[in-house]
Amino acid sequence: MKMVKICFYFQVHQPHRLKKYSIFSIGKDNDYFDHKKNKEVMHKITRKNYIPMNNLLLHLIKKHKGKFKVSFSITGTAMEQFEEYAPEVLESFKELARTDCVEFLNETYHHSLSYLYSKEEFKEQLEMHRKMIKKHFKQEPKVFRNTELVFSNELAKYVEDLGYKGIIAEGADHILQGRNPGHVYRAVSTEKIKVLLKNYKLSDDIAFRFSNKGWEEHPLTAEKYATWINSHNGTSELINLFMDYETFGEHQWEDTGIFTFMKQLPEELLKHPDNSFVTVSEAVMQHEPRDVIDNHNFTSWADIERDLTAWLGNSLQNSAKQELYNMEKHVKKTRNKELINTWRKMTTSDHFYYMCTKWFNDGDVHKYFNPYESPYEAFITFMNVLNDFSRRIQRKKPAEEQIIVNDTPSIILAQ
Repeated sequence: MKMVKICFYFQVHQPHRLKKYSIFSIGKDNDYFDHKKNKEVMHKITRKNYIPMNNLLLHLIKKHKGKFKVSFSITGTAMEQFEEYAPEVLESFKELARTDCVEFLNETYHHSLSYLYSKEEFKEQLEMHRKMIKKHFKQEPKVFRNTELVFSNELAKYVEDLGYKGIIAEGADHILQGRNPGHVYRAVSTEKIKVLLKNYKLSDDIAFRFSNKGWEEHPLTAEKYATWINSHNGTSELINLFMDYETFGEHQWEDTGIFTFMKQLPEELLKHPDNSFVTVSEAVMQHEPRDVIDNHNFTSWADIERDLTAWLGNSLQNSAKQELYNMEKHVKKTRNKELINTWRKMTTSDHFYYMCTKWFNDGDVHKYFNPYESPYEAFITFMNVLNDFSRRIQRKKPAEEQIIVNDTPSIILAQ
């Protein structure tokens, strides 16, 4: 009988949010970020999620004498804000790292979709993130996690050539075509790198449905959830539970019972003699690919489509992206660290998520995370910032290399 290994992976991310930036700010204000808002959000989530959940995980690791394990990916933008606003959070993650039961994955430093636009920037952000992990957590990451679990055959090959042993992706139905996400796979374009696929049903039972009183399985107890996982013994090698870390205490508030659920879950799962916990790299190293997956088009873990439309689904998003990446070579030629760092903060995927105009089934999700009144306000703010930013770059460059950013947003705002 096959044993089931439970693989918990948590994503930790906070963007550098832009402040309200109007046409009248262009040429007068080159500080684009809402430091007050970023600090407030960090303090709130530190209190509701990061500290209580990190303390709980540390307790569970000690209680179960190393049998309980988890994996994280923490973006560079989140780490920067830990350092500035919540150093106690960074220290608590370091304490988790010292247990040898917590693994940290590699991703783009600025939580960007740079692979789609600039392979050079993509590689630079990976190297920045790798150095950050080594500096703070004393680990050399072996597994790659792309922003928003964006994945394709082409990307898998590119990441394999960079030397990674594994990559994680969404277990979308159209990729699996009826197969089980509880096995290791290989992309058709690769030879060695292994793919771990998220079990989206069991993951979303915790991440999205836990507090839904209209859900037929509500309330979800640790005992009930353990029986669902136990039912996979004999058919699955892995149960890949991938979710945002802010699920605990922020998306699912403490009064829903989410912390009690998580506190009880390892004990319930370990009651079954064939269950165990593994980190992501352990899952990759301990299992060979069961089959190949063929994924020509990009997939992600967002929305019901599991595609890129949350970030690149309308003309606002595509226009903003194009203008931003058109600046790359000009920004980097300045060799000005402050300008390059500012530009990179603008590559964070959240800025484009805020411009999403999708509604219906996915609307509540997009509205929940959106600090703007509308996607159009997000677009106008972003483009006004780019207008000012382009002027700063132009002052650093000769006339033949100067760039002009589309000023349509300024016209809209002035009307």
